[in-house]
Amino acid sequence: MSKMYNNVTEIIGGTPVVRLNTLDKDLPGNVAVKLEFYNPANSVKDRIGAAIVDAAEESGALKPGGTIVEGTSGNTGIALAMVGAARGYKVILTMPETMSTERRVMLRAFGADIVLTPGAEGMRGAVEKAKEIVATTENAILASQFDNGANPAVHYKTTGPEIWEATEGKVDIFIAGVGTGGTVSGAGKFLKEQNSEIKVIAVEPKDSPLLTEGKAGPHKIQGLGANFVPDNLDRDIYDAVTDVTIEDSVATARVLGASEGILGGISAGAAVWAALEEAKKSENKDKLIVAIVPDFGERYISTVLYEDIRG
Repeated sequence: MSKMYNNVTEIIGGTPVVRLNTLDKDLPGNVAVKLEFYNPANSVKDRIGAAIVDAAEESGALKPGGTIVEGTSGNTGIALAMVGAARGYKVILTMPETMSTERRVMLRAFGADIVLTPGAEGMRGAVEKAKEIVATTENAILASQFDNGANPAVHYKTTGPEIWEATEGKVDIFIAGVGTGGTVSGAGKFLKEQNSEIKVIAVEPKDSPLLTEGKAGPHKIQGLGANFVPDNLDRDIYDAVTDVTIEDSVATARVLGASEGILGGISAGAAVWAALEEAKKSENKDKLIVAIVPDFGERYISTVLYEDIRG
């Protein structure tokens, strides 16, 4: 039933789960995707942006007129900027200079201040810069998406139950990319509590195989692979890790749009590629594989994702 909401943060969550109809047509397994770009700022990070601010308000750490500071690859920053604008907080965001133009413009459109850090330093450099800013800014808090317990908690409370309800408990494999680790840890924990046989797969960039090989490195899959193991990543939750190349991520994101009408970003391509690889396995015949599509493809127009069709 339609209703009127008090502010934009109240419409976060409740995103749809949609079956693929073309890409898995001749495969043993079945793939569905959870479209997180249906959130108001078009990404899965809207959930944690609101949850982190809610927790800070409740604890008294974030006071009226305060400042929210965070190191972000883009989507969490956009979410925090949206929440800050809706609730009257100043937002300062640090991010690697490699992040897309669209993300920077969106952050500024929500009224946030941006501080760029060297791309070679990855998210670690952005996080360290954010800490420096908090230390010298009055009435400021660090959102700390990588170790703030509100992050996995909101996925346990919302994302996991939504998947369970949408699939009527028939999900067999859950796949999510690892950025902060909150989605795979929180939603994965909830799903395993409902059915311990559910397999949880984490996805990371092949160019930064930290979870599989212990090696971090620069990569082009925005939103994944922070180049350090986040405290919010519960390594006891996932059963396997799939490393995905930028080439496979881009190719899958493109065909997802052209063949399924689902325009996801580069990290969506990574997650769906991993899901399709699982669907190819004979042991997964007739199993339902659910992958997270974290954000909308329009956010990547200036990136490698669409470089062949721009012009």
